[in-house]
Amino acid sequence: MTAKELTYDRRIILSTLWIFVSLNYLYCDVISLMSAELLNALLTGVAGGIEMNEQTLLAAGIIMEVSIAMVLLSRVLKYKSNRITNIIAGILKTLIMVGTLLMGVPSLHYMFFATIEIATTLFIIWYAWTWKQAD
Repeated sequence: MTAKELTYDRRIILSTLWIFVSLNYLYCDVISLMSAELLNALLTGVAGGIEMNEQTLLAAGIIMEVSIAMVLLSRVLKYKSNRITNIIAGILKTLIMVGTLLMGVPSLHYMFFATIEIATTLFIIWYAWTWKQAD
């Protein structure tokens, strides 16, 4: 395998990891919507002590867009910006997930998905951190 192929493979792997973690974020949210307790809270406009207004929904969308954008950016950015962007996005998403675990009492399914999501973003950080530029 040539050095160029190894670099290309790392881009594909990072992109695939972002797809994997995004699907976990989304499916956790889908399962959460099956909870009568959460649905009732959402209908009141306050869930987990957080008011569900336009600003909150926009913030949630921006946070989710980070991992979605990383699917594309991991494939198209050049080495240095790709590596740095993956490290920053990985740190951001890890901190957000850890933070959500500290808000209230997380359900069993949420803890299950959060563990997978945190492990994946930590791996992304490590994988990007150890990425050496091909000659």
